[in-house]
Amino acid sequence: MSVRTMETLAGGRWVGAGSWVDVYDPTDVRAPFVRVPALTAAQVTGIYEAARAGFLAWRALGAIERSKILAKAAVLLRVRNAEIAAAIVTENGKTLAEARVEAEKAADFFEYYSAVGRQEYGSLIHDARPGTRTGFQREPLGVVLAIAPWNDPLITPARKLAPALAAGNAVVLKPATETPTSALHLARALHDAGVPAGAINVVTGRTAEISDALLDDPRIAAVSFTGGNDVGEALRVRLAARGVRFQSELGGKNASVVLADADLEKAATAVVAASFGQAGQRCTATSRVLVDRTVHDEFLTLLRAKVAALRVGSGRAEGTQVGPLVSASHRDSVLRDIATAVKQGARVELGGEELPGAGCFVTPAILTGVTPDMDVWRAEVFGPVLVVRPVDGFDEAVAAVNDTRYGLAAAVFTDSLAAAHRFLAEADCGQIAVNTTTSGWDVHMPFGGFRESGSPFKEQGAEALRFYTKVKTFAIHFGG
Repeated sequence: MSVRTMETLAGGRWVGAGSWVDVYDPTDVRAPFVRVPALTAAQVTGIYEAARAGFLAWRALGAIERSKILAKAAVLLRVRNAEIAAAIVTENGKTLAEARVEAEKAADFFEYYSAVGRQEYGSLIHDARPGTRTGFQREPLGVVLAIAPWNDPLITPARKLAPALAAGNAVVLKPATETPTSALHLARALHDAGVPAGAINVVTGRTAEISDALLDDPRIAAVSFTGGNDVGEALRVRLAARGVRFQSELGGKNASVVLADADLEKAATAVVAASFGQAGQRCTATSRVLVDRTVHDEFLTLLRAKVAALRVGSGRAEGTQVGPLVSASHRDSVLRDIATAVKQGARVELGGEELPGAGCFVTPAILTGVTPDMDVWRAEVFGPVLVVRPVDGFDEAVAAVNDTRYGLAAAVFTDSLAAAHRFLAEADCGQIAVNTTTSGWDVHMPFGGFRESGSPFKEQGAEALRFYTKVKTFAIHFGG
């Protein structure tokens, strides 16, 4: 049976290649469902040439015209929601409900940033010199490289592209090899909305063959990366030597705290949603739960029942709550992490099993008996694996939350206003939730973590525009 192909967008044209990259459906990895171009290093260099020209054309349009195009792209994404959501499910494995939300949120990003063209982009500053007007204005950087992960194949590119384009930059997008088709749908919406040739380009291919051309081009003004810590650190060092601006969103080992006064039923429901949505494959997923010892057993009983009731299966199937992991290799890595935890002394309360067949399914797992010296306490598993550990009171809970090199997200469940505000002040994370999940932040809310969870540059909201713009200060003498 022949496998269909998808072209990629390069310099305003949809192009193929001499060779192709296979893309698999994680519910059945026996054969690819689509192929995308494996671009060459020379083609990547040509894309940067086109991007530089595209930047000049996009900037010349002016902010208000750019905003109109981004607003049209948002409409197209909404009109095409069903088609795009189906693509997300097929290449990533998310449930259809999760994919529909992702497609809608991607549209929200372009709708939100389409307003940038009618907002201020600088300010006046008082000057001591007579007859002088002084101020500053924000300008685009130029060509931005956006490197996206496989876990949110549409919304993460949207999170990067919308503010980058709104600010007047051109973008070269490198989607994950496992999940390129969502990015191609996004590029098509932008192309159809009227983004000029070269202002948006998508590089598909094998990273090992094109990484030097992708990362070392002198026209790159900034790189925004979402992915693993090892790759992120290597990129930071590599780009720093050239003074390329770098933004990173990296790993997390997010904790939720359940205090003795919490509504345990509501807390358990929120923890399940935060831990096992998207099969645990999101940076903001709860992976550690710290429960006051006085309510630990009661909470664990509630949690076990809710996790055991989760339906695992194809994201296309009605009623599925947990889809497959993205690939066979990632499935195997999660299973190894569970096995290592058990070898080190953890107990599997339930789940953590591979389902038979050609898919990449791992049943949602709860681990207990975990101590801080175990790998599963320290390392990001990035799958449906949740550690539950008792603590004695608020202070011990906060210390355990902060006992990690990461600092992305944390939550506390309590009826105490004082405890909620103390947690907000003392938990060393970029995202703090009270009586709700560690995930689920909206497009206008600054997003990002502390310490090894990412760079100081935030994504989302008005904060994102700081990364994608440079500040030019001016003084105009008009007196005698």
